[in-house]
Amino acid sequence: MKILGIDPGYDLLGFGLIEVLPGNRFVYLDGGVIETDKNLGYWERIQQLAKDLDELISSLDFDVCAMEEVFFTKNVKTAIKVAQARGVIGLALAKKGVPIFEYTPSQIKSGVVGNGRADKAGVQEMVKILLGFEVIPRPDDFADALAVALCHGGRRYG
Repeated sequence: MKILGIDPGYDLLGFGLIEVLPGNRFVYLDGGVIETDKNLGYWERIQQLAKDLDELISSLDFDVCAMEEVFFTKNVKTAIKVAQARGVIGLALAKKGVPIFEYTPSQIKSGVVGNGRADKAGVQEMVKILLGFEVIPRPDDFADALAVALCHGGRRYG
């Protein structure tokens, strides 16, 4: 089973592709970030995100997508923009017929570390260990996307 994990955003969108093998083993296949041009207006950035995401989805071979749910912080304006970006992501995946599974930050932490209150450093360290990286993947959005994929893989196919 190949899982595309997505850490949604309109500034940086993290993605990580893993494969789940028998025995709850995970293999890293691809990943990185889609970064939109900060010099563009918000809706131009959303259009760029949609275009880049369509190209990415078309270039990868995967079975399902796991995405982090919006986490509301003190900055509601930012949360709304991220939620709008999630709509673009969902539409791009739906056009390709890809099943989407969503997880809260605490579900992701619990799925990767075994503790829903784990800190970001602990989650990133487990991503590194589970996927055999020598160092923690950077930027954080990339590591977070891998964590979402690992969470889904462990819950559904482990």
